[in-house]
Amino acid sequence: MPDLCEELTAYRPYRSAAVAFGVFDGVHLGHQHVLATLVRAAEERGLAPVAITLSNHPLSVLRPDVQLRMLISLEERLRLLADSGVETVVPVAFTKEVSLLTPREFMTILRDCLGMAHFAAGPDVTLGHNREGTLPVLTALGEELGYTMECVEQFTQDGGPVRSTAVRHALDSGNVAAAARMLGRPFRLEGPVVEGERRGGGLLGYPTANVGVRPQQAVPADGIYAGWLLRGTDRLPAAVSIGHKPTFHEGGPSVVEAFVLDFDGNLYGEQVKLEFVEHLRGQEKFDGADALIAAMRDDVARTRRILALPQEAS
Repeated sequence: MPDLCEELTAYRPYRSAAVAFGVFDGVHLGHQHVLATLVRAAEERGLAPVAITLSNHPLSVLRPDVQLRMLISLEERLRLLADSGVETVVPVAFTKEVSLLTPREFMTILRDCLGMAHFAAGPDVTLGHNREGTLPVLTALGEELGYTMECVEQFTQDGGPVRSTAVRHALDSGNVAAAARMLGRPFRLEGPVVEGERRGGGLLGYPTANVGVRPQQAVPADGIYAGWLLRGTDRLPAAVSIGHKPTFHEGGPSVVEAFVLDFDGNLYGEQVKLEFVEHLRGQEKFDGADALIAAMRDDVARTRRILALPQEAS
């Protein structure tokens, strides 16, 4: 495995760099604020704006027992970072060796291997061994090592800071609308359409597409949601269910399935995205199929209203 300097040197721009560093999970509005500030600072100084993102979360190395819940895939993160206006996106691996670097060693590597001349970070930045690289420490190191340090004002929304943890908390409560406000776009899940129990189309009259989400993917709370299924260039309205199907199972596996409105086709094996718009209700255990069908009929009607669709299929 290449060391940190080798990874950085492979992406070194032709001129000195202005750098932002982090996981950037979600690339939410707080991240976008840091990156916009970085781009402006780079333009003023004649530097190349560079975003360094950790390809794996530090907890995967430091706390492998912790179950990670990432907001987006690495591929989506790289795409969103590239779209933010930075000139170069550098994915680097977080390793045990990287975790042991002191703030001085880490910033020296950025200077020598990437050509860093300016560093932008939020007021609560911590990096390096034992998280000792706080803003005052990094500022003092800048004066010694020859880079300028910029503190980016914390981005807030609805009275609180926008952070990846705040987005996860919103998803945990099913508040996909709040998550979308913090992300600056609707929250999405992506995965292949996989085989389900084939109960929806036969017994219930609502055939669903079961979406296989990747491990470590953050998922909204169990419940029913209005949203969209994205299939290539198609954007199809959908009522999405997340949960254990308590009417039919006791402690069954959690599944993500979407009933696509006004659609008659086969999606098996296709890679799709689910875009969440609004939480409709929590998961419920019904007395039988008839009660569940009545609730699903109401879910579909509410989805039509929320998505501004005709109440009857054309």
